[in-house]
Amino acid sequence: MTDAKVIRFDATGGPDVLRLETVEVGDPGAGEIKIRQTAIGVNFVDTYHRTGLYPLPLPSGIGLEAAGVVEAIGPEVLDFAVGDRVGYCWGPVGAYATERLMPASRVIALPGLVTNEIAAAALLKGCTTEMLVDRCAKVEAGQTVLVHAAAGGVGQLLVQWLRHVGARVIGTAGTAEKAAIAREAGADDVILYRDDDVPSAVRELTDGKGVDVVFDGVGRDTWAGSLASLAKRGLLVSYGNASGPVEGVNIGVLARSGSLFVTRPTMMDYYLTRDEILTGAGRLLNLIADGTIVVDIGATFPLTDAAEAHRAMEGRATMRSTILIP
Repeated sequence: MTDAKVIRFDATGGPDVLRLETVEVGDPGAGEIKIRQTAIGVNFVDTYHRTGLYPLPLPSGIGLEAAGVVEAIGPEVLDFAVGDRVGYCWGPVGAYATERLMPASRVIALPGLVTNEIAAAALLKGCTTEMLVDRCAKVEAGQTVLVHAAAGGVGQLLVQWLRHVGARVIGTAGTAEKAAIAREAGADDVILYRDDDVPSAVRELTDGKGVDVVFDGVGRDTWAGSLASLAKRGLLVSYGNASGPVEGVNIGVLARSGSLFVTRPTMMDYYLTRDEILTGAGRLLNLIADGTIVVDIGATFPLTDAAEAHRAMEGRATMRSTILIP
């Protein structure tokens, strides 16, 4: 038995519901490993769990993504040894912790060229990007794609991955500073959504056609504009709720807007099996290791300041990725 510091919450609400506790972590059971965590990813899905938008049984831990070192292995674990560097982002919830037990089947080994900090900043966002581009939208070279919040953590990875597959990328951003970040990531054009009407700007940039695919992690505030930016038979991939969930949808608008397609994917449904985890995450880590995908950490907080990290992220005060350090 060892003691670990963990962040938990008893009731849904704002960042103040998060509290630090000390818990005992036992020895790993069959198929489990014990991980001493050195870096923890902070993601918007964590705020959805905290607020109850994505309900969890309470009381609950929080967080899906972390990296660290294997401290002990349980019976029937063949893929890992004590001292291995590992990471994960596929649950179970409870990553905001100094130490925890994990099913070995939900953990991957980290290559030498990818640090624990980069892994914790990149795995969930990067695997989300992999499934969005390659397996959900199946973006092809020559297509034109609109990426909302292109300077955000997922946004920057989407821009880079889309350029890697040969797509033309139009991004949106709220400020000139964020627009510069999106261009640095590889966006061909960036629309300042506070200054310009996004659908009109998209039509102007595409000679009136619109884009083939929209990746929209914002949700409610951008839903109508995303639909209005699509070409006929275009695809809207709505993958997040940063401004709130999309509700009250009349699917007739899809016909009136050009026989459009809409999907609301979640990464977990694309990473169900061990093979999907190894293949998808392996591709991401290889692209990071060879420099195709660059992951920037914009903010680092101590684990004890998890609530402050949530405030900064929800207040759109963060750019790039955010991590906690135990």
